Amino acid sequence: MAQPENSDWKNKRVAITGVAGSVGRSLVSELLSREVAEIVGIDNSESSIFFLRQLYRNRRDVHLYMGDLRSRETLIERFRGCEIVMHAAALKHVEICEHSPGDAVLTNILGTLNVLDAGIAVGAERVILCSSDKAVHPTTVMGTSKLMAERLMTAAHMNCAGRGPVCASIRFGNVLGSSGSVIPVFRSQIARGGPVTLTHRDMTRFIMTLGDAVNLVLDAAFLMKGGEVFITKMPAMRILDLAEIMIDELAPCGGHNRRAIKIEEVGVRPGEKMFEELLNDEEVTHTLESSRYFIVLPAAVGRGNSGKVRYDGLECIPASKPYNSSAGQLLSREELREYLKRSGLLDAGSEQGF
Repeated sequence: MAQPENSDWKNKRVAITGVAGSVGRSLVSELLSREVAEIVGIDNSESSIFFLRQLYRNRRDVHLYMGDLRSRETLIERFRGCEIVMHAAALKHVEICEHSPGDAVLTNILGTLNVLDAGIAVGAERVILCSSDKAVHPTTVMGTSKLMAERLMTAAHMNCAGRGPVCASIRFGNVLGSSGSVIPVFRSQIARGGPVTLTHRDMTRFIMTLGDAVNLVLDAAFLMKGGEVFITKMPAMRILDLAEIMIDELAPCGGHNRRAIKIEEVGVRPGEKMFEELLNDEEVTHTLESSRYFIVLPAAVGRGNSGKVRYDGLECIPASKPYNSSAGQLLSREELREYLKRSGLLDAGSEQGF
């Protein structure tokens, strides 16, 4: 995908929800390098906002606030004057959403609707949702809520019909370097001497770097025509390979014999998939493919007509098959080891995860 010029961002006013999360923080840093006029960040974590404010305390172009997606009025107040809204806030942990489904609906679905309403109310030019591979054929509350959020973005653009912001979604895999699940769990288990727990040895997952995630958001912002879902092509790995590599690399750092740390299977959790999907059979019928990205067009526009849709600077063809972590070639163990090292995730003091 041809990356938009930095000049596209110059003097833009940008609002970011979930600004204190890993993706949100990285967006702030990257946008400042592209000379935006102002960044307005919102997050509901008091401590995280406090420390982020300390980091940018000498910047007059960064304004960080406490705020919740569940308050439409708060979003309207904070979004005023912003031309681009990046919606990165969500409840993202599968297990938490399973135990608190009402909260997942309030935040991921109704919160997204509030972001859209606020973007329309303040006259924003563009609204972008950060979504998840778990929105494809969802089997969990979290995945279902993110699919509904994607549908809201597509419907908002179709309903506005040129009278409101351009709205689209981007779909992430597991983002290396973001806060959360597997890597920090494995790291703490290894530090204690094991065992390292897996749900299933044959499970596979898509992975992407934090830089890839941020670039996808920034690229899509000026490429989107409205209603699409943008997806980066990314490698896939075996969870078992990840566990064994982390044991090899990190056990000696904690004074443990790597051979003494056992791997224990604990069983697949309710709704958990053996593999992840980024593009399903139905979506293929209205999806474009470039060398690095997929663009899922709104079904009403793209089904049967995807070959007629053009994006400036992109060479695209209609997609021909689904994209999931079981169908393609997985990273070899050594390829995965090098990938993790380049991302800094095998450093002894790293606290990153995905």
